[in-house]
Amino acid sequence: MNRSPTKHEFAMKRYVEKLEKDSHDENALFMIEYYNEADEKDRKLSEDLEWRKDNLEYDLRTTAWIIEKAKSDNVYAQHLYAAICNNDFQRNDVWPILTGKTWSCSWRHAGAVVADMREEGDYMDWYCSGIVDDVEIDLELEVKDKQLSEPEKKKMLEMKAHVAESVVTDEIREDLLKLGWIVIEGNYTD
Repeated sequence: MNRSPTKHEFAMKRYVEKLEKDSHDENALFMIEYYNEADEKDRKLSEDLEWRKDNLEYDLRTTAWIIEKAKSDNVYAQHLYAAICNNDFQRNDVWPILTGKTWSCSWRHAGAVVADMREEGDYMDWYCSGIVDDVEIDLELEVKDKQLSEPEKKKMLEMKAHVAESVVTDEIREDLLKLGWIVIEGNYTD
């Protein structure tokens, strides 16, 4: 099962910095231990056969072809993140449909799922990535076009291709269906 080695890096960074200033900071020590324990709980949970059942996260983090798409294409990864925000999903199978069993997650958790799939970063690399100002990007590209390096241009164009949280592109919808999941839009409750 794919897992990011730096899953809690964003959150832990400030506690590590606090410890560098004061090696006896009780709160920082507690929080670092908390995140280390969270990693261990995640590892144990992923081994639980009941947790794996009808769990879109498990399917996403263990299916090679969709993992490869998320790893090789930043835009695809962002579209997947956006799709699993604010939507409910249901296994396309008789029993989950009859019982109304669904799967959903928070924006943070969606970011963590994508980071785990890609085996890099943490939830903050994806969190709120659908909130993009296209006008500002267009101005930036227009004004600085000659000054931007190719990687900078690529990043700006990728950002322009981002979709808002809860938007499900046709490609993502089709891929989730191949995984055996259907999107139940407009049904999300948190």
